Amino acid sequence: AFPALYPHRILLALFFVALIMTLNLRGVRESGTIFAIPTYLFLAIMLSMLAVGFARWIAAGMPPAQPPRIDYPAVQGLSLFLILRAFSSGCAALTGIEAISNGIPAFKPPESDNAGKTLIAMATLLATMFLGITFLTHRFGIVPNEMTHETLVSQLGRYVLGEGSPLYFALQVATMLILVLAANTSFADFPRLSSILARDRYMPHQFANLGDRLVFSNGIITLALASSALIVLFGGQTTRLIPLYAIGVFLSFTLSQAGMVVRWWRLRTHHWQLKAAINGLGALATGIVLLVIAATKFALGAWIVLLWIPIFIYFFLAVHRHYHRVAQQLSLENRGSLPPIRRHRVIVPIADVHRGVIAALNYARSISDDVTAVYVEVDPAETPKVHRKWADWGEGVRLVTLKSEYRSIIGPLIEYVDKVDEPNRRDQVVTIVLPQFVPARPWHNLLHNQTAILIHLAFVFRRDVMVTDVPFHLEE
Repeated sequence: AFPALYPHRILLALFFVALIMTLNLRGVRESGTIFAIPTYLFLAIMLSMLAVGFARWIAAGMPPAQPPRIDYPAVQGLSLFLILRAFSSGCAALTGIEAISNGIPAFKPPESDNAGKTLIAMATLLATMFLGITFLTHRFGIVPNEMTHETLVSQLGRYVLGEGSPLYFALQVATMLILVLAANTSFADFPRLSSILARDRYMPHQFANLGDRLVFSNGIITLALASSALIVLFGGQTTRLIPLYAIGVFLSFTLSQAGMVVRWWRLRTHHWQLKAAINGLGALATGIVLLVIAATKFALGAWIVLLWIPIFIYFFLAVHRHYHRVAQQLSLENRGSLPPIRRHRVIVPIADVHRGVIAALNYARSISDDVTAVYVEVDPAETPKVHRKWADWGEGVRLVTLKSEYRSIIGPLIEYVDKVDEPNRRDQVVTIVLPQFVPARPWHNLLHNQTAILIHLAFVFRRDVMVTDVPFHLEE
């Protein structure tokens, strides 16, 4: 309907991803109201188009459309492969029912009953539209046109409703909106799924945190970024993304059905054999579809999913092992008391003598009687000035001057800390107190050296050395 927009498909897709992300960050109830309107609009127009198409076909019979001539290469000997490929494409078109089972907690009580009714309604609508579109396109001789990138739904709507008809443009707009909202399924389910994995310590804990709108903001933002990356990498071509989607969907179907078989086998409740047989049949059917899709669409992009799934599994297991090790090391069970601290040495690195240094020095003297100021000599001409100021303001604290051959501050400081820490490392703690002034404006930080950050990074992995900042806030 709007071929002039086709070159801008990537920007449009990114815009709608950002829109869906924003609506989901606003909360489920507010976004649900917005998403309901395009859904009902699409159903009304699509069913109306099918009704008009069937009425015209039954009443007078419409002549077949004249598709453009497209030369395809010979496919003799590939009939089985083509049938399997068509079968896999048809199965991919039937996906979406998993959204209801995944989103059962979002239904009103009784959740399972309402989800079941919704599933029946969805399956009925899906079968009606899928079979209706397939039947009419076959009867009217409408075929895909890879030259114009026009979809079958668009061709059917233009043929049945008339090119330039308001209903035809309404159909195209409604189809666009429903495809955009179809992405909301992932935004509704992935954050919830990632939060479950995070609570079980298979994903970073940040995914289990609720935002200020009581939604899993980190999961929503992560999904938006990943979706945007895929859109850019695949040029906004949904047909190139379908193999990736289909592999994941039918793999999850197969695993969930197989998991239910294991569950019925363990529980052995009333009529468990029948329930296990139904789920086993489902696992077999979806498993066959998974193998067919993996074989027929391997070169079309399915290999990417087959490669990344083991990588993600390894990542989940690595995260789980990390959290398990952290819990073991932090546990108080079967652990003796920590050795007492017999000596606390404080080191105050300085580059000059000013009010920020005096504030840090006062703090250092309040936590220990063993305080040493350290000055790394970068410019020998400045050293006498620093010594004179320290004699006036150092309050009797010892000042150690370190030579820096290569004008480095971090290297000599590390060597000095190692020197004073090594003899008494078992019962001694060294605290580095950093004088740090805080500018009035954030951008003022760009005008100053960030030596404090480098010192933090230099000692962050030292078990016996702690670094403390003493901020001195500047005014305008």
